[in-house]
Amino acid sequence: MSIAGIGVVSGYGWSREQLWQGVMGGKPAARLYPGYGPDRDQHAWVGRVPDGGDPAHGRSLFGRAVHAAAVEAVADAEARGWRRDGRTVGLVHAFTLGDVADWRDFYLVDHGHRRSRDYLRLLPSTPISVVMQEFGFHGPAMNVSAACSSGTAGLLTAKMWRDAGLVDDVLCIATDISATPDMLEHFVRLGAAVADADPFTACRPFQDDTLGFTIAEASAAFLLSDAVDTPYARILGGAMTNDAFHVVSVEPTHTQLIACARRALTVAGIDAADVRYVNAHATGTRQCDAAERAVLTAVFGDRPVITALKPLTGHCQGASAAVEVAVIALSYERGIAVSAPVMAPAHPRLLDGPAPMTGGFTVKLSMGMGGNNGAVVLGPA
Repeated sequence: MSIAGIGVVSGYGWSREQLWQGVMGGKPAARLYPGYGPDRDQHAWVGRVPDGGDPAHGRSLFGRAVHAAAVEAVADAEARGWRRDGRTVGLVHAFTLGDVADWRDFYLVDHGHRRSRDYLRLLPSTPISVVMQEFGFHGPAMNVSAACSSGTAGLLTAKMWRDAGLVDDVLCIATDISATPDMLEHFVRLGAAVADADPFTACRPFQDDTLGFTIAEASAAFLLSDAVDTPYARILGGAMTNDAFHVVSVEPTHTQLIACARRALTVAGIDAADVRYVNAHATGTRQCDAAERAVLTAVFGDRPVITALKPLTGHCQGASAAVEVAVIALSYERGIAVSAPVMAPAHPRLLDGPAPMTGGFTVKLSMGMGGNNGAVVLGPA
């Protein structure tokens, strides 16, 4: 299955080109915002999506971001030769928390009372219904959630639908607009997120002195189809496993994460020696670093180049894998592998900023709370 079109809303702005220019420029998407901290009297480094989108799709930033990413991905695919006529198109929407800001207002501002038409936009079925109606798609449409590996779950669900003959093509979207003061406060308390240090100080995956991640937001969409003249990249296969260990902590032997990477390679039909790049989940937390270092050694013999994007994009939670797959796909098209600049002593295979991409396969690793592990294998078109 090929990535035929891409649409992105991120902390860099409302298009895939703004995402690409942002990561290529080596500048983090996050900036300082007021109103954070336990008493809401502090500034915090957050990669928030700036206000934008089509007001016709409501006051909710979440709904506008879903719609904008979808529209851009479909238009991109059409510009590359895709035609929807006569094709069964499904929609998978991956997310973790949904429209947290609007739910907060529903309870605290509206006290549970609002017009029915305004209440409906809170329901997870509404954003995908709006997109299905706009494009006249009639394949299956549903939401999936696997914490911070939700984007991977969405892509693999889409591929399973196509492999099962349920659809010809799939519009896959992953969205997380949850970098609110309420959410960030608890991620900081958990020891995972860092709010009071700039991203390059806080988030140093595979490097010394890393502290954790900068929280961020995004919506990324892919039109997945083989009926296109010039796709970005191919999705060869993947796998998911679960640690069945803890609601937050990573299982210390990393058995299931390693098994997930190996199973993904088997499903994709390639050998570990053929993998040129590993795009790590790379949150910059010590548990994540230890787990992914174990995978790199046990599965890949520490051969591939490691790319890490979260110091730039921030950790976009349920949309993080999708944002990073978007960068990988653009990298294949443009011949440039992208990674954040290295700021401290690092793993010897960690890429330091952009570099020419030499082709080959890429494994995208994902990890999510609740023990969710994911791996997707991508290759050049």
